[in-house]
Amino acid sequence: MPRQIILVEDEPILCENYAIAIRQQGYEVLTCNNKQDAIDSVNKRLPDLAILDVGLGDDVEAGFDLCREIRSLSNTIPIIFLTARDTDLDTISGLRLGADDYLSKDTSMPHILARIAALFRRIQALQTSAGDEQIKHGSLLIDAQRFQIEWKGLAVDLSLTEFWMVHSLAKRVGHVKNRGQLMQDSNIFVDDGTITSHIKRIRKKFKELDDDFDHIETVYGVGYRWKS
Repeated sequence: MPRQIILVEDEPILCENYAIAIRQQGYEVLTCNNKQDAIDSVNKRLPDLAILDVGLGDDVEAGFDLCREIRSLSNTIPIIFLTARDTDLDTISGLRLGADDYLSKDTSMPHILARIAALFRRIQALQTSAGDEQIKHGSLLIDAQRFQIEWKGLAVDLSLTEFWMVHSLAKRVGHVKNRGQLMQDSNIFVDDGTITSHIKRIRKKFKELDDDFDHIETVYGVGYRWKS
């Protein structure tokens, strides 16, 4: 059964061009051109991946709202923003809402398709390699089979990308992981700024549970490590 992708884009010609190219890769593509149709669709059946524009018609925040809706239903569905709104503020906002990637509409179609394929490879890799692995360091508990992380017995609400970054860091406490290694371990390919935004969001989520959390250390000019 082909993987299903929901594509939410309000420009009909652009939407159709994207859909045709994606379908040629063997995916099933469901298109929507407004927020409500997309919300109805994901509540009826969760897709395997979502591609969202930010502004839909007169609703300039529609894509962000839709991202929230999808994340309320699943932490693990990959979400890509594909939008003309590519300022740093918009990018950070999208990632803070739990998106896995944020691409400009200037991005070439082969590159977009490569990002989609990479996210699906990551899902497959996680499903086949997680096994029954658990990692426990002090107050941290990682259950790789269920893709869940707990801190002091409380669940940390992480997206799949964020989960795998924490897993990468905590698997070898004290060892520095550079951005390239974090991308490899998470099966994603993004720019350095995106990695930094994910790390900031991860720290914030842990601090929401524990004001004293300081276990993800930045090693300037190198990368990040999990402190014991």
